[in-house]
Amino acid sequence: MERILHEITAVSRRIEGVDASLSSLTLETKSMRSDIAGFQSRVTGLEHRMESLETQIATSRDRDQDLLYLRSKLTDLEDRSRRDNIRLLGIGEHEEGTDIQTFLSSIHPKLTSLDSDPPLEFQRAHREGPKRSDTSLRPRPIIACLLRHNQTRQILQTARNHGPFLLGQYDIRITADYSKDTKERRKAFLALRPRLRQLEMKYGLFDPARMWVT
Repeated sequence: MERILHEITAVSRRIEGVDASLSSLTLETKSMRSDIAGFQSRVTGLEHRMESLETQIATSRDRDQDLLYLRSKLTDLEDRSRRDNIRLLGIGEHEEGTDIQTFLSSIHPKLTSLDSDPPLEFQRAHREGPKRSDTSLRPRPIIACLLRHNQTRQILQTARNHGPFLLGQYDIRITADYSKDTKERRKAFLALRPRLRQLEMKYGLFDPARMWVT
């Protein structure tokens, strides 16, 4: 009888141990479920953030494209506004005296080879940039806006065919006037010329900044 009671007691203790294990397992399961729910919540939050970032990236790309388009349009408008301008490079500082337009009118027969019929007229003219007190520095370009566009084209064509002009002690070059963006693009193209010559390839630069290579 005592042995039976002993066995019953032992079984009861094992059952109590099983119950304790089940209770612990139940608590662990609840904790895991809570962790899983928290993880799912974080994943959902990350998905929302990813969607938001993708939307922002798409918006940023659209904005960048719009900015590039606007920049291109502004550059084009600025180049158009400068199409009646010429740039004279190499004329020493202060050579023009106090009246730059009169100075240009007096020297243009030596530089442009135009018959001046109708006479060459300037709407405005000025030196580019602030005054320089150091005469050893390269003289500032003179930018002149002509009244008649066909004369601007004739002058630039003559300058391309002739090259630098000698005016007293100065070698004068005449070029078109472009916006900053266009000048940088042309400069990048012109840097390719030595390599293209090495390859014996023909090339040209269309106005304002388009290069062809054959």
